[in-house]
Amino acid sequence: MGALAVRRCLEWLLGVYFVSHIPITLFIDLQVVLPLELYPAEFSNLLKWYSKEFKDPLMQDPPVWFKSFLFCELVFQLPFFPIAAYAFFKGSCRWIRIPAIIYSVHTITTLIPILYTFLLEDFSKAVAFKGLRPETARERLTLIGVYVPYLIIPIILLLFMLRNPYYKYEEKRKKK
Repeated sequence: MGALAVRRCLEWLLGVYFVSHIPITLFIDLQVVLPLELYPAEFSNLLKWYSKEFKDPLMQDPPVWFKSFLFCELVFQLPFFPIAAYAFFKGSCRWIRIPAIIYSVHTITTLIPILYTFLLEDFSKAVAFKGLRPETARERLTLIGVYVPYLIIPIILLLFMLRNPYYKYEEKRKKK
């Protein structure tokens, strides 16, 4: 497979990631920061099912720091998703490099405390987390498995933008 084919496959993977992230953000994640009246019962029930099934304490009773991440997702990431999807499906859009680097670094930075919480928080003693919580290593790993793609894909995106010769190349502009 040639370099162009590999680049196009990665661009399509990233395009699918950004398109799929739009409904997840709108219909699940933002229920934590937007008024519940905006959501039909089906979406509220979906969030309740997910929270109980995966014992996600952050989505059941979100701490303020987690709400701040979701607010950033609303204000900064959500508007970027369709732009990034367009750029990656179209392909060869070098202008997406800097916004994609900013997005990926921001997302990686927010996922670190989330995953750290799931991995190391002693939920039996934590008063900040109410409701169902992961108690066993298996439950913790299952919950981490839900979130880890949102760490892995941004890492791939960051490395792709930093290392791919096509995106690294900067055209020299002619001086007038």
